Amino acid sequence: MRRVFVTFSTFFWLLLLGACGSEPETEAANPDSVRIGPWHANITVPGGDIKFGMEVAGTDAGLEVTLINGSERVRVPAVDWRDGELTLRFPAFNNEIRARLKDDILSGTLTLVKRYGKTQVMPFVARPGARPADDDARAAAADLSGRWAVTFTEPDETRYPAIGEFSQRGNRLLGTFLTQTGDYRYLGGVVDGKSMELSTFDGAHAFLFTATVDEAGQVAGKFWSGTEHQETWTGVRDANASLADPTTLTKLKPGYDKFTFEFPDLDGENVSLDDPRFDDKIVVVTLAGSWCPNCHDEAAFMSEIYPAYRERGVEVVALMFEHLEERTAAIEQIRQFREKFGIEYVTLLAGISDKTLANEALPALDKVLAFPTTIFVDREGVVREIHTGFSGPGTGKHYDETRQYITGVIDSLIAELPDATASDPS
Repeated sequence: MRRVFVTFSTFFWLLLLGACGSEPETEAANPDSVRIGPWHANITVPGGDIKFGMEVAGTDAGLEVTLINGSERVRVPAVDWRDGELTLRFPAFNNEIRARLKDDILSGTLTLVKRYGKTQVMPFVARPGARPADDDARAAAADLSGRWAVTFTEPDETRYPAIGEFSQRGNRLLGTFLTQTGDYRYLGGVVDGKSMELSTFDGAHAFLFTATVDEAGQVAGKFWSGTEHQETWTGVRDANASLADPTTLTKLKPGYDKFTFEFPDLDGENVSLDDPRFDDKIVVVTLAGSWCPNCHDEAAFMSEIYPAYRERGVEVVALMFEHLEERTAAIEQIRQFREKFGIEYVTLLAGISDKTLANEALPALDKVLAFPTTIFVDREGVVREIHTGFSGPGTGKHYDETRQYITGVIDSLIAELPDATASDPS
C-alpha cells in the first residue's frame, strides 16, 4: 500500500495567518493577574528553544489556556492559577508546566514523565504577544516547500527513513515528518537565511528540529526530543519519496496461525481474546499507551467509529503499555486516557512501554516496532492484517488515508459475515 503525501492546503495557511498574521493586544491586567490574550512561549532544550503560542482566555470557571503550534490548537485540560503561579496539567500524558508571574513574564519549568517514571525538566518562559518580534526580522534565503526524502541517525548510528513535507511563505515554515512508525505532529517555525527551525509542544512532545541548506540544496541538521535524546538528520528534495508499506513491517511468527493475549482490565480481571465475549466477533486489537500522541490520534478515531461498528459485530481492545510500573499509577493514566476520548471499548494493562518487553508479552508477533500497532482479527480468530503506526491529523491527506484504510479493512471483514449489511458507520 503506497500512500501519497500532499502539500498543505490554502486553508491550512489561512488558519496560521489568522493566528499569527496580526499582533492583537493582550488585555491589560493588574500585576498579580495573567494577561488575557495571546502569549509566545519558549521551552529550552540543549539544542535551543522550542517556540509555540498560547492563548489565555478568562471564563466564569477561571482561566482557559490553548497551545498553538502552526494551525494546531490544543486546549490544556487542567489550568490552575493561584498565588501568582500558573499550572498547566496534561493528565492523559502525566506532564505539567509550572510558572510564576513576575513583571508580566511567566517563568518556570516543564516536566515530562518518561518510561519507568523518570522525569525530564526544562526551562519554560512565556511573554505577552503573539510571537517574538525578531521572528519577523528574519529574511529567508531558501525555500524549503515541498517533499523531502529524509534520513534520521540515532546516537548509536541506527538510521531510519522519513518523509519531510514542508510549506513556506516568506520566512514562515510549517510541516511534519512522517516515519515508518508514526509522525512528528504539527511543526511550526521560521527560515533565517539558509537556516531553518521547526518545533512543537503539544502537551506530550517537546521537539526541536534545526538544519542548514547547503549549496546543493540539501539540508542537514539536528533533532532534539526533550532534554536527553538527540539525533542528526539529512534531507534531499524528492517528490517521489516513499516509505515501506505499514502492513508489511510486523507479522505473525512462523508456526503461529492465530493471535491471542491475556491481560488484566482496570478492575484486575483477566481478559483473553479466547473469552466467549469475543466468539464470532471481529476484533481490532491496538497496542497503545497513554503517553503516546499517535495512540491518542488513533483512540480519538476508534472512539468515534466504535459505537456503530459494535452493533455490527466488531469489538476493539486496546493493550496499554504504560510508562509507569506501579499498577495503581498506570491504571490512573489509562483512566485519564479513557476519559479524554470517551472510550467505551476494552482497555487492558499489558505492561511497560518497552517494545522488546511488549514483544515478549505477545510472542506470536515477530516484532513490535511501534505504538500504536493495529491487529485485525476475523471472526475465526485469524489475523488478517497488522498495521504499524498511525498517521495523525498533522499529516494532512495521510490522516484521511489511514482512517479510510482502517474502516476499509473492518468493512471487508464484516462483508464476510452471512448477515452482513451494507451500511457504513463512517
